[in-house]
Amino acid sequence: MAHMDDGPEIQLRLAVRADAVALAEMSRDWIESGLGWTYRPERIRRLITHRETVTVVASGSHDARIGFASMQFGDERAHLVLMAVTPTWRRRGVGRVLLQWLIDSALAAGMASLHLELRDGNTEAMAFYGAMGFSPTLRVDGYYQGREHAVRMVRVLRDPQAVVNDDWLSALRR
Repeated sequence: MAHMDDGPEIQLRLAVRADAVALAEMSRDWIESGLGWTYRPERIRRLITHRETVTVVASGSHDARIGFASMQFGDERAHLVLMAVTPTWRRRGVGRVLLQWLIDSALAAGMASLHLELRDGNTEAMAFYGAMGFSPTLRVDGYYQGREHAVRMVRVLRDPQAVVNDDWLSALRR
């Protein structure tokens, strides 16, 4: 459970297959809006069950799902695939709690960096990620179905040359 500043308590839990439809609809409505729906329920189910991906769901006291985030782990870097918060819960700390949980997971897994893409015109999200320690790295023209540009952002977590705990990484991959 996480307490948000002067606000309600939220719970984080790992997503299960039964969450796929609701999370896909959140992606369609709040991430992919205007682009076409590519993260349909079956694709979300694959993210939820993929060994190297973590999908976490935020729940409020009366709301079943108020947000979610999905992150894929590689050898040295993690990639934030999706993150959404329902409009009525935005600016209340839900995104910060979700992202911080994933950052902490990436640190524990020994990741060197965390990467993401967002729409070039999404200044609100860019400010949010900037406040969470991410920096823009480059603009990718036509990234979203050839119609919208993206900005790639990164948060460096450790020196990529640093030695990590191989026992922990091996356990994570099992």
